Amino acid sequence: MCASYEVGGGFPEQELDVQDRSTRRKEQGNPKWDTSEYEALLKGGEQVISVLDEMVKLLEDMNIDEASEQVAVELAAQGVIGKRVDQMESGFMMALDCMIQLAEKDQDDKRKSLLEVIKETVLSHLTKKCPPHVQVIGLLCRTPQRESRHELLRRVAAGGGVFQSENGTKIQLPGANLNDIANQADDLLETMESRPVVPDRKLLARLVLIREEARNMMGGGILDERNDRGLNTLPESEVNFLTKLVALRPGKTVQEMIKNVMQGKDEGADNSSSDEESTSGGRISSGIAGRASVTGRRPLPVRPGMFLETVSKVLGGIYAGNISGITAQHLEWVHQKTLQVLQEIAF
Repeated sequence: MCASYEVGGGFPEQELDVQDRSTRRKEQGNPKWDTSEYEALLKGGEQVISVLDEMVKLLEDMNIDEASEQVAVELAAQGVIGKRVDQMESGFMMALDCMIQLAEKDQDDKRKSLLEVIKETVLSHLTKKCPPHVQVIGLLCRTPQRESRHELLRRVAAGGGVFQSENGTKIQLPGANLNDIANQADDLLETMESRPVVPDRKLLARLVLIREEARNMMGGGILDERNDRGLNTLPESEVNFLTKLVALRPGKTVQEMIKNVMQGKDEGADNSSSDEESTSGGRISSGIAGRASVTGRRPLPVRPGMFLETVSKVLGGIYAGNISGITAQHLEWVHQKTLQVLQEIAF
């Protein structure tokens, strides 16, 4: 394979909730912590310091030179975290992320590198307890090259096994069903995209790529009936944006519009708290093609996963009605360019 693979992973539900509230608070400019966040951060911080102390003691007992330092750090992290992973506090990862940000701000590369090794090791241990298709998503999230992800998916679909990468490292791949991988990525996407604020656009872009690439490897590609999310009506924001794109000639302008929206700008900008308040106060937002919204509530911004879902749904309708020509070609071009933009955002 072309890239090295590391198992990424999951968090306990309570920890995800704490992290998500922390991210929203930071993005919305609210410096206040609620009691549960503060307590979780304190307990998590104490545990991170304890892990660091134990790792330092282990490293002091090792006779290591500069060349083997990184390997020694990774071994120490595996040894310390392997014993503690089941007792991790809910705020451990939140505290770890805060410490990584502080190290980056202080330009302390050595401390930052050490903390990042701890984070990757924890994620690896957590994911190994997950079902095979969840483990595969973690692997794919840490595989930057598109060709490498495709090779990984092929081998996973064939039953997995032990493989050797280009750098000589042996990798254990679980066997998993492509449909399960695509559905799991789609479930995660639906959860992230249904919120007013996207906590991590890089992760969002990676999940969209994983879903689309897994779907594309199945028999029917993007039009496979197993890919249907069950939308009865197409989402307003995505339809409005797609209508704008189709009205323009494919080219740089359209590609720039797609890029801005996928990055969370223009029609893809997160709803601010003030917007939500004014919406709840009765303001009627525009719906499809400028008409009043059916619900009377402001729709969510354009989201990458839902946008590609909408493109696929419209394409399916065109092909089902045997309406070929410029519109279908245009939509396929939009789909392709959106994936290219998401690859740039993701890695």
